[in-house]
Amino acid sequence: MKRTLLISSSLHSKASLENLLKEEGFEPVTVSYTAYNAKEIAEREEFDFICINAPLADENGIELSCYFADTTKAGVVIIVPQKNADEVNDMLNPHGVLVIAKPINRHLFHHYLQFTACFRTRILNIERENQKLKTMVEDIKLVDRAKLLLVTCLNMSESQAHRYIEKRAMDLRVSRVEVAKQVIQTYQNTPY
Repeated sequence: MKRTLLISSSLHSKASLENLLKEEGFEPVTVSYTAYNAKEIAEREEFDFICINAPLADENGIELSCYFADTTKAGVVIIVPQKNADEVNDMLNPHGVLVIAKPINRHLFHHYLQFTACFRTRILNIERENQKLKTMVEDIKLVDRAKLLLVTCLNMSESQAHRYIEKRAMDLRVSRVEVAKQVIQTYQNTPY
């Protein structure tokens, strides 16, 4: 399931694009006719893919594509008239927005969608790895803080504090972080 938001002011293009997206497995498709309405929808729902058929009734679509690229995890594609494609591509490339020129070639559109889905998967994997690293850093800070409290409150050396936390974690069959939290809770407000 690839939840998709399609923004198109043209009813004819909307129907064609919706059919193309569904054929490629990009569904369910939520449709919006204006940039304003699309932003409201995206605040309530998370999408895997956002397709903007430019221009829109209330803006040219460029600002909207930048907005979605900056505020969502969705793959963002904007479809623009052929005469503007190179210029729009130069503007949106740094934002990670894929630009497709009209008229749409069905075969190329298929590959654009695959590329966008692949790119989104890579971004999500990097984001998960980044979150893991952030958690590890926070855990290290917590353990170091507990060690510092053991050093200052119980006059342990750093290696003794390290061994204490390791041994206590093994004895209680909990993580070092859990032991660190217990140490911090016990000695946090103890005057040195």
